[in-house]
Amino acid sequence: MIRVGNCVLLGSLVLCANLTAWAAGDASAQKITPTTAEALYTQLRSVGLDASRVYQIREAALDRSALHITFDSGTIAFTQDVYGRITGAFFEGEGEVLLTPPNHVERSSMALFTGMAILEEQFLTAYFRFNDDVYTELQPALRPAENAQEFVSEWDETARRLADTDALRLLISFSRLLPDDSNDPAAPAEPNHTDRMLHARIQGRALGNFDVLFDMEVQESLWAGQPRTVDGTTYYDLWTSFAPSTSKSPHNEVEQASDLVTIASYKIRADVKPPTDLNGDTRLRLSVRRGGSRVLMFELSRFLHVKRVDENGHPLAFINNQALQGTQLEKRGNDLVAVIFPAPLKTGQKLELHFVYGGEVLSEAGQGLLYVGARGTWYPNRGMAPADFDLEFHYPAGWTLVATGKSAPVTPAAVSATEAPGGQVSRWVSERPIPFAGFNLGKYAHAVARAGNVVVESYATAGFERTFPKPAQTEIVPVMPDVRHSIPAQAPVIAMTVAPTPSPARNAQPVADQSARAVDFFARRFGPYPYSSLQLTQLPGYLSQGWPGLVFLSSYSFLTPAERKDLHMDRLRALLSSQVPVHETAHQWWGDLIGWASYRDQWIMEALANYSALMMMETENPSEFRDLMEKFRRDLLQKNKDGQLLKNAGPVTLGARLSSSHFPDGYDAISYGRGTWLLHMLREMMRDAESTSHARAARLARPEDDPFVRSLRKLRERYEGKEITTHDFLNVLEEDLPPSLRYEGRQSLDWFLSGWINGTALPRFEVQSVKYLEKENSTLVSGTLLQKDAPQDLVTPVPIYGVIAGKTPVLLGRVFAEGRETTFHLSAPMGTRKIAVDPYQTLLTAPK
Repeated sequence: MIRVGNCVLLGSLVLCANLTAWAAGDASAQKITPTTAEALYTQLRSVGLDASRVYQIREAALDRSALHITFDSGTIAFTQDVYGRITGAFFEGEGEVLLTPPNHVERSSMALFTGMAILEEQFLTAYFRFNDDVYTELQPALRPAENAQEFVSEWDETARRLADTDALRLLISFSRLLPDDSNDPAAPAEPNHTDRMLHARIQGRALGNFDVLFDMEVQESLWAGQPRTVDGTTYYDLWTSFAPSTSKSPHNEVEQASDLVTIASYKIRADVKPPTDLNGDTRLRLSVRRGGSRVLMFELSRFLHVKRVDENGHPLAFINNQALQGTQLEKRGNDLVAVIFPAPLKTGQKLELHFVYGGEVLSEAGQGLLYVGARGTWYPNRGMAPADFDLEFHYPAGWTLVATGKSAPVTPAAVSATEAPGGQVSRWVSERPIPFAGFNLGKYAHAVARAGNVVVESYATAGFERTFPKPAQTEIVPVMPDVRHSIPAQAPVIAMTVAPTPSPARNAQPVADQSARAVDFFARRFGPYPYSSLQLTQLPGYLSQGWPGLVFLSSYSFLTPAERKDLHMDRLRALLSSQVPVHETAHQWWGDLIGWASYRDQWIMEALANYSALMMMETENPSEFRDLMEKFRRDLLQKNKDGQLLKNAGPVTLGARLSSSHFPDGYDAISYGRGTWLLHMLREMMRDAESTSHARAARLARPEDDPFVRSLRKLRERYEGKEITTHDFLNVLEEDLPPSLRYEGRQSLDWFLSGWINGTALPRFEVQSVKYLEKENSTLVSGTLLQKDAPQDLVTPVPIYGVIAGKTPVLLGRVFAEGRETTFHLSAPMGTRKIAVDPYQTLLTAPK
C-alpha cells in the first residue's frame, strides 16, 4: 500500500481521508460494546472525549520513526472506549512536531510548501487518532486535570466532528475484535504485528491546520500535508511522503506490499437506462494472499447504492456511502464500500463475492451523447490489477454500446431477460487479463479503418455537448449602394460567410484512419497490438483516456483543423489536440498492456505514450515535432502567481503530488512535458552511440533498429501484463548501454536517475578556452565545458560537434559534464576550427 495526497492506496485501491469534518450524532451508545461492524463503525466515527480521562501533560513525547511529537505542557483528554480501546485524544497547550524527510527530493517538496526543508512547527492544539497504546505510552507524564469537565465541554464537539476522518481505517484494525460468526473453532485471526497507526491533525503557530500521519500498513508510511483552497478550488498539498526505511538516496525503491487479495475474474451484468441510470450485478472470484483481515475495501462510485453483498450465497455486512445522511454523503463522497466478513480471512482462501447495486452515474451532455461519470468505478474493484472480464449489457433500442473486450455471443437466457420491448443485449469478453473495464453508450455514427488484422472503429454523435464552445460568428456587414453613381438604387447586400456546423460524426472516419496509422506505426516498433480491435468513442469535455481496446476520446479530437481555427485555438494547442488520438492509441501498449507500480512510476507511461505519438509526428512532420518539444521546454519556465517557476513543482517521480495549490497544472507540464524530454534525451544518447553511417542507414531502412526502440520492444516483451517501476525501465535500457554512456565505467544509469529523473534542473552549457591542435590526419580539440544553473552533482552527457564551413557538423563525442566545469579532449576532422554544443537540441536545457 502507498499513500498519495490524502489517499491510502490499498494495493492500487484509493482510500481517501475526508478533508471536511461535520457534526455526528449523540454519544448515547458510546458505552455499549458493538457487536456488528456497522455499530463499531458508528462508534468510531462519532466517539467523543471522556471526562474521566482528562490530564495535565508535561515533557512527554511520541516517536514514530522520523516523526517526533513533543508535548511541552498542556491539557490532554482521551476519547471514550470503543471495544475497550482508547482510539483518540485532544490536546491543548504548547507542543512541537518534528519530521525529517530522508532525501533532497522530499526536503525540496517540504520547502516548497512550508519554507523549511525539515518540518519543525510549534502547535497549540492537536487531535490524534491511533490504533496502538498511545495512552499507556504517555501515562508517566500524565497528572489529573482540575478543569476536566470544562475542557471536555469546550472540545468535545470538535473531537466528534474530526472522528469520522479515520473511522474506516480504524474499522480495519478493530474489526478483528468483532464476534466470530463463522462457527469455525479453527478460525483464529492471523496476527498482524505491523498494524500501527497514528494520525495527528495539528493547528500550528505558523502553518495553520495540517496533518501528519504514521501508518505501518501503508507503503509510504510517513507523510504530512494540508488542504488549501485557492480561487475556489481545494487542493490537498502533500508536503512529503516516504517510507521510514528509505535511505538518503531519493531513488531507493520501497518494496511493493502485496495486496490482501487477488481478483481473478469479474462477471458483470449491467442494465443501462439512459440518460442517468445503471443497475449492476457483479460477481468476483478472488483468492486471499494475506490472511487475518475481517474487512475488504472496494472502490464503487458514491452515486451507486449497494443493495446487498454476499459470499457464496451467504449475506455479508457492508458499509456504503449511502448509509450517510443528506449533506454528509456529499461531503464525504469517497467512492468506497467496506465489506465485513464473519471471520478473519485465511491465506489461500478462495472467495466468490456478489454485489448488487444501482444509481445515477450517467448524464446527458447532448443529443444522443452521454457522459459516463464513473468510468473506473461503475463496478466494485480494488484498483488496477489484471483480471478476466465477462461483461453483459442490457440497454434500449436506438443506442450503440461499446466496451472493453471482444464482442461475444449472447446466451438465449440473457436475451429473454431483457426488460424493455425491443431492448438490446451485448456481451464483451476480455481477450487477456486487463487492469480495468469500461463502456460507452451513445447514438453514434460509425466509421471503420484497418491496421493489418486489427479493426479500428470510431463512434461519434451528430453534435457536440451543449457546453461545447461555439465558433465565433462572422460579422454581418451591410453593403450599401454607391449613391455617387446614377444607377437605380438596389437593396442592401449582406456580406457573410456561413461555415457548416461542426459535427463529430462527420469527422469519425479521419479519426479512425489516424488511429489505424498509429496502430501500424507502433506495432512495427513495439510489437503486435495487444487486442483484436480498437474502438474510439466520443467523450464530452477535454479529457481523453485510453483503456484496453477502448479509447474515450474528447469531443475536441473530432474537430478538423479549420474547426479548431474557428475556435481560436493557438497553433500549438491545436497541434496537441490533433495528436490526442495517437497518444491514446499509444496507451494500449504503455499503461494498458504494461502498468505502473506506484504513483512515482506513472510518469513512465504518460511520457512513453506522449513520446511515442511524437515519434510518429517526427516521421511525418519534423518541424512540428520540434515545435512541440520546444513548447514542453518553455512550459517548464512558466511562473505562478508567486513568481515560482513551474519546473520547481518537483521531479517526475512525485506523480500526482505535482498538481498542488502552488501549481495546479504541475502534473501535466512535468509528467508529460519533462517526462517526454527525458525519453528524448535517452533516445538521442543511444542513437549517438550508434552513429556510424552503417547504423544510420539501418535505422532508416528498419525503424525498429533504433537502439531506444529495441529497448522498448524488450520492455514490452518482458513486462506485458505486469506493472513496472522506474528502476525496471532503466534496467532494461542498461542491458544494452553502450560504453560511451557508462559514466565512470559503470553499466548503470544511476547518474541519469539521480540528476535528471529525480531532478528539476534546466541547465545551460558553454565552452571556453577552446584550442585546436593539428595532428597527422586529424585535429585535437580541447577546452572547458561549463554547466550552469545546475546542481553541483548533475551529470550530463553533452554532445560536441565539429563544424567545418560548407559541411554537415560532425559529432565528435559526448562529454560527461560533472559539476560546473569539465575539461575535454576530442579528436576532430582535419581543418576543424569551430565546435558547437548540442546544435540539434537533444538536451533539456534552458531556452536560448
